Amino acid sequence: MESLLLLISSVITIFIWLLIANAILSWLVAFNVVNTQNQFVSAVGNFLYRITEPPLRPIRKIIPTFGGLDVSPIVLILLLIFLRNLMFEYVPRMI
Repeated sequence: MESLLLLISSVITIFIWLLIANAILSWLVAFNVVNTQNQFVSAVGNFLYRITEPPLRPIRKIIPTFGGLDVSPIVLILLLIFLRNLMFEYVPRMI
């Protein structure tokens, strides 16, 4: 049981890093630091969008943007951290 929880925790951690990478890439694109015409940047951006958009979409419907600032990744990261901590809180400790 503990191995399964560690695997789920690892997947949550990887997803959190993908959310952070998506946010950073969107900032770099918005400020014209990276060019979306570059095939590699486009492929990475497309991958991050397809992975992170489905869980972010319901949050964006509930929480509006604040002056152009999208806080949905922050909300999702906090929810994932809460879920991960809650998951380990209710695991019976083996001695």
